[in-house]
Amino acid sequence: MPKEYRTIQEVAGPLMLVRDVENVTYDELGEIELMNGEKRRCKVLEIDDGNALVQLFENSTGLNLESSKVRFLGRTMELGVSEDMLSRVFDGLGRPIDNGPEILPDERRDVNGLPMNPAARAYPEEFIQTGVSAIDGLNTLVRGQKLPIFSASGLPHAKLAAQIARQAKVRGTDEQFAVVFAAMGITFEESNDFVESFRETGAIDRTVLFMNLANDPAVERIATPRMALTAAEYLAFEKGMHVLVILTDITNYADALREVSAARKEVPGRRGYPGYMYTDLASLYERAGRQKGRKGSITMIPILTMPEDDKTHPIPDLTGYITEGQIILSRDLYRRGIEPPIDVLPSLSRLKDKGIGQGKTRADHANTMNQLFAAYARGKDAKELMMILGEAALTEIDKLYAKFADEFEQQYINQGYRADRSIEETLDIGWDLLRILPRTELKRIKDEFLDKYYTK
Repeated sequence: MPKEYRTIQEVAGPLMLVRDVENVTYDELGEIELMNGEKRRCKVLEIDDGNALVQLFENSTGLNLESSKVRFLGRTMELGVSEDMLSRVFDGLGRPIDNGPEILPDERRDVNGLPMNPAARAYPEEFIQTGVSAIDGLNTLVRGQKLPIFSASGLPHAKLAAQIARQAKVRGTDEQFAVVFAAMGITFEESNDFVESFRETGAIDRTVLFMNLANDPAVERIATPRMALTAAEYLAFEKGMHVLVILTDITNYADALREVSAARKEVPGRRGYPGYMYTDLASLYERAGRQKGRKGSITMIPILTMPEDDKTHPIPDLTGYITEGQIILSRDLYRRGIEPPIDVLPSLSRLKDKGIGQGKTRADHANTMNQLFAAYARGKDAKELMMILGEAALTEIDKLYAKFADEFEQQYINQGYRADRSIEETLDIGWDLLRILPRTELKRIKDEFLDKYYTK
């Protein structure tokens, strides 16, 4: 039986100081029993000379320093994992909130996970089809990759996240594919929308959802992505599944880190975020990947809203260092009604070359991808020139490029949130657009592909 302490010294907001504790460790869970028998949970943030600083999960209302008792449980936060988690909805601490039965766990795992040994990592190189042309065709997602989506407030990243979660698949194999979806600091309406969207398409059968609402405590928000990744590690490396983890919104997560850090009176770093935010984010992102000798894999799409649309803000800045590329959403495309508003030119998938080509997508993929990028960039330049100098200043070929840029946005990027395009459809739409330009302009494509596809 854990030892009980009646030595609560003070309570300040979500923090509580307990004196004269023995054998208590950092990150250990505790339980506070109030006078009326009500129990609340807490977690150790700091140990100093027999004094424990703990953070409450619930609020501190009604806590009496004299009569409340604290017990430390001798373990860190754990999640009971089982294959039965698929098709279920949990709160940010892994408790079912879908009116279903409790999970009977196969095992209990520490939510902080174990870092993956770099030498045991297998290189990501298999294509994952999301059904979204701007990603599959131009910024391809590869199994085991970390590819964040950089959004901004008011942009429809939640719809894109739900679309990818519904549609993503590993092609040409009968291997099991699962999605672990964790939402942090979202409103009740958003949470409802996500769950309904998965239910109506049947995608919920292969999905585990963790929902942390905006009115839940900050310390729970810090636990939510760790819960999700613990479930993903179990499904991937114990059950051999290919797991796509979607975390939204990392900005809310980082704000919770800042809140806890401020409560602990730590010295703030950039913009008030704690100096260890880089390490903390890395401890999440680096849990994705593939392991040698194991069948399963974890692919991760973290989603974050850039405060003030600023790419140099600490959250997108640090995320960009740790992950392999980024998908950037554009306010300009959104205003023009393009769905999803993915800005393909500044977006980047650093591993795309490894996941495309013969036997993975199609032999012409790399050539057409480079040509589409080049033509779209030139088309946008031509349109800018036209706005300054008028259409008469453009050459005939520049007018064709300007037309190409418009058609590319309307047909290739603008597919809506319900269209699930196969990679062949995406590549064929690319060829239809390239036929706007004369064959002599397509200098990045080999003649054999031009003979086969351009002259159709």
